[in-house]
Amino acid sequence: MAGRLSDITGQLLLQWAAFLHRTVAGRDARQRNIDRRDGAVRAAYRRGVTVEQLAARMRLTPSWIRQVLNGKRPPEVEEAA
Repeated sequence: MAGRLSDITGQLLLQWAAFLHRTVAGRDARQRNIDRRDGAVRAAYRRGVTVEQLAARMRLTPSWIRQVLNGKRPPEVEEAA
């Protein structure tokens, strides 16, 4: 009985991990988070927050913030091998 319960629990945990991987760590989920962040940056700018303040708080460069404000996507950063 304990072995069967362990097997069922293991399968449920596997399904939970797969669900989290698809919804939280997946490419689409990451893009949704970036889109939300960019929207918040634009909204803050429209309400008087300067580019320099946004860059300092977000720890990004002012040129990156300007690209977001202009609706352009910054180039993708490739990870070093």
